[in-house]
Amino acid sequence: MENTKALVLVHSNMNATDITAPVDIILTPEFYTVKRESLPVQYTYQAKRIASSLFNGLLESTEGYEYFVSKDDDKWLFIAYNMEEIKKFLISKNINIEYISKVYFAEQMVESFNVPIVLDDKKALVNLNGTAVVVPLTALKDERTVSTVKKHNRPKSGISIGTSNSFLTTKQSLYLSLFFILFSFMFIIEGSRYGEDSHIIKKEMNLLLEKYPALQSTYTRKNISKKYKNIDQKERKKRNLVKIFSTMIFKGVKLVSLEMDNKKFHVVFACEDASIVKKLKELAQKEKFHVVLPVEKNNLQIEGVL
Repeated sequence: MENTKALVLVHSNMNATDITAPVDIILTPEFYTVKRESLPVQYTYQAKRIASSLFNGLLESTEGYEYFVSKDDDKWLFIAYNMEEIKKFLISKNINIEYISKVYFAEQMVESFNVPIVLDDKKALVNLNGTAVVVPLTALKDERTVSTVKKHNRPKSGISIGTSNSFLTTKQSLYLSLFFILFSFMFIIEGSRYGEDSHIIKKEMNLLLEKYPALQSTYTRKNISKKYKNIDQKERKKRNLVKIFSTMIFKGVKLVSLEMDNKKFHVVFACEDASIVKKLKELAQKEKFHVVLPVEKNNLQIEGVL
C-alpha cells in the first residue's frame, strides 16, 4: 500500500502549525546525535546492544535516550534521541502527537539534501560530506535551494512516537481484515494437518515402546531426558557466549585468546588504548562477566563459569 501521508520537516525555529490528519515527520539534526561505525556484527539487534557505549562522551547524559540502528552500506548508522524531549517540542508547536504516524531522521535521507532545503530565514538543511547538517543560510551564497521534501524520498524504516491511537484508513483496515481472515483459514488447515501428524507420532511411539520395554518406565525416560537436557543447556550457553564475545570485537579491539570447557571460560582482548578498555569493561560488566586484573597494559581479561 502506498504511503500517502504528508511529510512534515520539524526544526527548532519552525512556526506553530495545525495538523488535522495523520502525518509522518522528519527530524533535523537538532534533535539527535549521529555516529557511523564499522562493526563485525551481522544483525541489527547485535549492533543495538552496544549503541549506548558508542555515545559515551557525546551526550551530556544518556538518561532518557533511545537508539535507532540501521545498516548503511558497509557501516552501521547509530542515532541517539530523546523521545520525551521531542514530544515536548512538538506539543509546544501545537502539534497533536496522536496524528504522527512515523518519525524519520534527516540522516536517513541525506541524499535528498544535495539541494539545500531552506528551514527559515536564517538556516538550511544540507548534505555536508554525506551527513545531514543545519547551516546558516548565508553560507549557501547563490546556491539553488528548495523549501520542501519530496514524498518519494521517504525512508524505508522509521520509529513510532509511542501513542496508543491508530490512524488506519478504511482501505488499510480492509486489507488488514482480509489478511487476518486468510491467516485464520491457514491456521485451521495447519491445525488439522498437525492433528494427523500427532496421531502418526503417537502410533510410532507405541511401536517404539513395544520394541524397547525399558522405556515404558517413566523414571527411566525422565533420567534420560534430564541427562541430555543438561548437556544441551551447556552447549546452548557456549554458543550464546561466543555470540556475545563477537559483539565485543569492534574497532580498536582484537581477540587474543578464548578458552572454554564444560565448566569455565577465559577470554583475553587487546585494546588500542585505555578509553577502549573502559568501553569494553562496561560491556563486560553489563553481561555480568568477571573482569580479571590485566597482565599487560590495555589488555582486558574476562572469565566465568558455565
